[in-house]
Amino acid sequence: MNIFNYPILLSSTIVPLVISIILPGIWKFTRNVKILMSISTLLLIYPLTIFTWILFSEISKQPLLDPIYFSHPLIGKFSMLSDGISTPVAFGIALVTSFIAIYSVPYMKHRFEEMAHEGITPPSWGIYYMLYTMFSAAMIGTVLSTNLIEFYIFFELTLIPSFLLIAFYGYGERMRIAIMYLLWTHIGALTLLIGILVYGFNAGTFDIINPETGTFNIGLAEKTLLPGWQLPIFTLMTIGLLVKMAVFGVHIWLPYAHAEAPTPLSALLSPNLIGIGAYALIRIPYTLFPSIFESASIYLYGWAILTMIYGGLMALAQDDFKRFLAYSSISQMGYLLLGISSLTILGITGSLIHYVAHAVGKAILFMSAGVLIATLHGLRSINKMGGLAVKMPYTASLALIGFMHITGIPPSLGLWSEVFIVLGAIDKALHIGSTALIVAVIGLLVAIGLSTSYSFITMKRIFFGEISEKLKEESREGVLLLIIPMAIIAAIGIISFFLANVFIEPTKTMLEVLSEHK
Repeated sequence: MNIFNYPILLSSTIVPLVISIILPGIWKFTRNVKILMSISTLLLIYPLTIFTWILFSEISKQPLLDPIYFSHPLIGKFSMLSDGISTPVAFGIALVTSFIAIYSVPYMKHRFEEMAHEGITPPSWGIYYMLYTMFSAAMIGTVLSTNLIEFYIFFELTLIPSFLLIAFYGYGERMRIAIMYLLWTHIGALTLLIGILVYGFNAGTFDIINPETGTFNIGLAEKTLLPGWQLPIFTLMTIGLLVKMAVFGVHIWLPYAHAEAPTPLSALLSPNLIGIGAYALIRIPYTLFPSIFESASIYLYGWAILTMIYGGLMALAQDDFKRFLAYSSISQMGYLLLGISSLTILGITGSLIHYVAHAVGKAILFMSAGVLIATLHGLRSINKMGGLAVKMPYTASLALIGFMHITGIPPSLGLWSEVFIVLGAIDKALHIGSTALIVAVIGLLVAIGLSTSYSFITMKRIFFGEISEKLKEESREGVLLLIIPMAIIAAIGIISFFLANVFIEPTKTMLEVLSEHK
């Protein structure tokens, strides 16, 4: 365990959070949206630079801790941790958020014009970039937290700006949908909070890791809670995080929120925010309740496959491109849950790598949907598309790369993540018995087949085939500020395929350490 002399990790969250507050004032003074974009982009490239440096540095082989920046006898100590579990997730968030800050300018210009035609005056560009930057930084803070109260504060901080972004700039019945999003995700957060409070007051600390000694509190909940309290508290924490993940049964809010949010926000909500729930399953219930998690893993395993299949079937049935992508995200959360519930190092490693692959792939796909919306007068109906690759070759090529990432086709990082997840899932089934193996294989074949089907059937329906006369006249390639951020994210995703070990090895090493101490 290495401890920085300075709060480098904390700065990756606090610097964007603090400076974002002055963005409305800068807008009022300059009225220049490109200045806001530049500031927001630089604020988010700062954490991206830190996590890229960590990934490619020798120091990534050891967990890295900031100095303690808050301490309380009851609450515990606040620090920030970069290790093989948190770093891939933080990198995925920083990558997507920094380049969508650039993409936001032409897209939100289109959205502001739409709202003006509707007689609506939304809050200013300064408010938009303040909320966007706050939301992005809060997600990074959530992932790096070493204390449950610290984690909850940042997790709640992601909710407020994302709610306001939907309410201010969303589509359709945006206020009703924003409130639905707020209520559902807040229910998940409060359920988690109840579990956190009962655990922390009984354990005498809310620390996940002791930042003074660098030791993880593995199994501490099972050592300190009364036997009758252990399963209820584990259940509260787990269900709260599953609501945030939007797995089958607690997913109702996601298709509405992600479809009607402004597209730059959709590109963050879908791959980044809901995936944090999967990360937190590893960091919190898996760490604090290892024995109970192992007992519950068979149920989570089945829930994961059901989520994969349900999300895939619902995606196939959608006509609205953004709702299609929302249901696809539900399916992809099933993959993350499957790898985690396998309780194998390969499976959990695959889930964490799939977080990055999904972040890249789904961000590109939502951005592609945004290009279509911005250039084709708000067109979202897949049935009204077709043949657009002729007029929009760059958008089509980038969308194809996005689909490759979520289906695991080389050269995409998704190949490695899906292979690891499937290997972990099969290993888990083998240990349960032959019947479980047969059921798992059938479930995986159906789920993976559905993912491939909905991806490439949709790709064909939108970009290939005959183009209508109307689209032939109206369609054109997106402007550079829409295309270039997509191309950069896509390029980094492909490079990651060849450099996958920078994610895989530190993650496997960290999971081996946790397994040894269970």
